[in-house]
Amino acid sequence: MPDNMETWRDKITHRDQQEEKNNNNIIPLLTPYKMGSFNLSHRIVLAPLSRMRSYDYIPQPHAILYYSQRTTEGGFLISEASVVSETGRGYKHTPGIWTKEQVEAWKPIVAEVQAKGGIFFCQLLHAGRISNRDFQPNGKAPISYSDKPLKNQPNGGFNAAEFTPPRRLRTGEIPQIVNDFRIAARNAIEAGFDGVEIHGANGYLIDQFLKDQVNDRTDQYGGSLKNRCPFALELVEAVANEIGADKIGLRLSPFADYLDCGDSNPEALGLYMARALNKYNILYCHVIEPRMIKAQQEKCDGPDGTLLPMRKAFSGTFIVSGGYNREDGNKVVGEGHTALVAYGRWFLANPDLPRRFEINAPLNKYDRATFYTHDPVVGYTDYPFYESL
Repeated sequence: MPDNMETWRDKITHRDQQEEKNNNNIIPLLTPYKMGSFNLSHRIVLAPLSRMRSYDYIPQPHAILYYSQRTTEGGFLISEASVVSETGRGYKHTPGIWTKEQVEAWKPIVAEVQAKGGIFFCQLLHAGRISNRDFQPNGKAPISYSDKPLKNQPNGGFNAAEFTPPRRLRTGEIPQIVNDFRIAARNAIEAGFDGVEIHGANGYLIDQFLKDQVNDRTDQYGGSLKNRCPFALELVEAVANEIGADKIGLRLSPFADYLDCGDSNPEALGLYMARALNKYNILYCHVIEPRMIKAQQEKCDGPDGTLLPMRKAFSGTFIVSGGYNREDGNKVVGEGHTALVAYGRWFLANPDLPRRFEINAPLNKYDRATFYTHDPVVGYTDYPFYESL
């Protein structure tokens, strides 16, 4: 055999071996992804995390450091839940997005994230019955799908005994709530956010309408699955008409029973919503894993593929969240079960989480006791970066 033929074959073999090695070293979570018009450099999303450091519902300057610490070039961040109206307040010191002062306070926070190359969405919330009359205009009862009070179920350090029994929304009042979300979305864009995520999960107002174990309405928003979903879909449509469907995500938790919000057929609910959302061509659907049934759960079994039918039914970007670690996240992205993975507690405790995942560095442990304190530093911006350890 000619020497040059042997050399050529050696080169081909070496190239194939190198390509195989490179492929084996690929970290799915760190591969780029195009989400609509947004070019993401990796698949690791900062999940929306209530931090309770926005005094009097006004975002504070210390949030600039908190969010910028967790920003990477081409990274996707979702803000903590921001209340859409006075009636939507549920907890102390959560940020709002319904007043001019709040919009102005958000601007420098958003600007810093974008200056570092991040894509930043604002999560929009109405708490519904997860509230207290002290948070409501003129001390009135919170508004909700029903007048049923919450059972004594703890949630992230809060006890249902703190929540005032709600007042049932009249059918004619629902358009006002829809309009509140629409205006809040417009305000978010004015503040500079790249888009909004509508919070339809975790037992708050939208979730209260969606779930058959809580929704006892007898009008067109209660009863059958088909009747319970239009409230959420009307919100999506109104916000899409205001800012564009390409700037909207919706978060859902069909399998969860947070704050008494369970459903007898979560598979049907999730699939119905995934299909229905296609009509509006929204950017993404963000779904909480079935395994995250309890708010205080520390350890979870691996993802079991329950969300795969929703993933296949939804035509936009699919995001999952709920107890993921590095291995789980790489698995679901690598197997095509999701496009992106949102991380909460681990991203909170590790502001450089994408970098740590890249080099497989050890993670800081999170301190649950400081999740919902009001300190502007402790448990907020004092978690160390890996290089500083």
